[in-house]
Amino acid sequence: MVLASGRAHPELAKAIADELHTELVPMDAYTFANGELYIRFGESVRGTDVFVIQAHADPINRSIMEHLIMVDALKRASASRITIVAPCYGYARQDKKHRGREPISARLMADLFKTAGADRIMAVDLHTAQIQGFFDGPVDHLWAMPLLAAYIRTRVAPDSITVVSPDAGRVRLADQWSDHLGAPLAIIHKRRDPRVPNEARVHELVGEVEGRTCVIIDDMIDTGGTIVQAAEALMENGAKACLVAATHGLLSGPAVERLRDSSIQEVVVTDTLPIADEKRWEGLTVLSIAPLIARAIQEVFDDGSVTSLFSGNS
Repeated sequence: MVLASGRAHPELAKAIADELHTELVPMDAYTFANGELYIRFGESVRGTDVFVIQAHADPINRSIMEHLIMVDALKRASASRITIVAPCYGYARQDKKHRGREPISARLMADLFKTAGADRIMAVDLHTAQIQGFFDGPVDHLWAMPLLAAYIRTRVAPDSITVVSPDAGRVRLADQWSDHLGAPLAIIHKRRDPRVPNEARVHELVGEVEGRTCVIIDDMIDTGGTIVQAAEALMENGAKACLVAATHGLLSGPAVERLRDSSIQEVVVTDTLPIADEKRWEGLTVLSIAPLIARAIQEVFDDGSVTSLFSGNS
């Protein structure tokens, strides 16, 4: 087994290596004056099973390009098998055409990694499950729900929780949370203005939330607009308190200010993406995803079962 890491989130890569009691392969990486990237691995990888860890973090295009170049370097260095480990898979929200003349960028991403030489992809909580079919090879789809839900149980009595989907697209995920926690489900219906990205309007709430502690779940928090509007709607309908649980903390633009100044009691995310100190506040909790990824890597390396890591995940 060989672990390699890009420069986007070295702390997570180091934590994964520590969990596996190994070291990251040495690598020279730098950026030319014109923005081009250079990669060279410092030791032989011939015949090895390589796991290439890279968070698709801001600046996302540079992170992805570095990931692709690392794969190409490993392929040309005669690595036996190359597994992409993308804790947060870039462009995952562009998984289908909403209107004519739009790209399906999530599929393009899969094609790029295949062309570069990747044999396998490992990611945490893809935006939609269909992305697994975009890659011509095995895809290990890891779930952060057990990790997040275990933490939520330490913060809220299970019999007082209502799981809330902030929009129709997250209903299936919320339903899984509802089953996992044995809690009722509520759904917020909203409509987006296609002319204004990253903004939405809440229209109605389906489900009983009065006097309940509501846990809003999502796969990612970007600008925070959807989450904050959902929390406001829940509090207006008599919710006792609101917490948020999401896998990927993008926290773009005004997200930190919106979330910090809202009625949300606590926001819980994992460290699939790096979160700078200036984006952290008292109400933010960041859980480590490294143990889960490390266990999945070990299962793949041993030709074991990644599915066995998740009860009920088929």
